[in-house]
Amino acid sequence: MEQKNLRIGILTISDRSSQGRREDLSGPALHELLKSQGWQVNEVEVVPDEMQMIKDRIVRWSDSNQVDIILTTGGTGFSSRDITPEATLDVIEREAPGIAEAMRAESLKITPHAMMSRARAGIRGRTLIINLPGSPRAAMENLNVILPIMEHAVELLSGDPGAEQGHIYKE
Repeated sequence: MEQKNLRIGILTISDRSSQGRREDLSGPALHELLKSQGWQVNEVEVVPDEMQMIKDRIVRWSDSNQVDIILTTGGTGFSSRDITPEATLDVIEREAPGIAEAMRAESLKITPHAMMSRARAGIRGRTLIINLPGSPRAAMENLNVILPIMEHAVELLSGDPGAEQGHIYKE
């Protein structure tokens, strides 16, 4: 299968990073890993843990047809300010629960704290939106879990006529 040039958006959600009180380490780490895959990062932004700002970015990026996948990082825990999953659920059209389940399952092999992740994944139009943790290490670990399915997911969402070929059962 030919490698697809995925177009990615990275949205860091952090009150402190958006105010310049803490350097965003997760967004740049994700950016480097995605570039190493040969994919382009078309959108990068840091916003505070504010519901409307998060929703606005996801909607704008999804509806612009400039990105195939939006990765959020941050705001998936138990803190009262952690609202990324709720913002995501408000704007997606369909959930993709297997993605978040796979990330949690793999993370549980590393830390019991993984069961406190409230990350979600879903689809808006032809864009896949995936919540990643805010810690650079956890964000990278979770991204590595989903890297193998990202190209195929985008092929399916784009309506690529050959995308279903991998689903044909052969004895």
